Amino acid sequence: LENPKHSVNLGSTIRNVSAFGVEKIYVVSGYKGIPKTFEKFRTNKELSTSSVGSNKWTFIRHFNTTEDCINHLRKKIFTIAVTSPHLKGKENVNLYSGQFTQKRLAVWFGNESEGISEVAANNADMCVQIPMAGIVESLNLGTSTGIVLSYVREQRLNFIKNKL
Repeated sequence: LENPKHSVNLGSTIRNVSAFGVEKIYVVSGYKGIPKTFEKFRTNKELSTSSVGSNKWTFIRHFNTTEDCINHLRKKIFTIAVTSPHLKGKENVNLYSGQFTQKRLAVWFGNESEGISEVAANNADMCVQIPMAGIVESLNLGTSTGIVLSYVREQRLNFIKNKL
């Protein structure tokens, strides 16, 4: 998650991550009110309320900069998929027709008002789009993480089942 501004959105994202079996959340943030340590994420009462307590058992790591997080992901050989309605110069993948079965996949979500940063976009392997038919081209952080993670989880589970 890149620069989430509101802890209620961070909490709903933590809840989605827990619900869909995602292993870790990496948070890049300099905003006040967003915890900086694993223990503070676990004990934050506002996050506990909005995540329905899932912040207590979800692994969350804070990074000071987007570059630090990207470097960590690259060192661990992750494919980075940013989420955005459209990015110029990147492979834009429809969520429902894309392939998300890479061994290590990091799905990157931007903040509530600006989306993903240029640094994240420039370092991404692909851009994932949630197809929409209305005038609005964006969803709130909790909604978009729920949609994307639900579909990615289902695809990855089916991939594993078919390999067995």
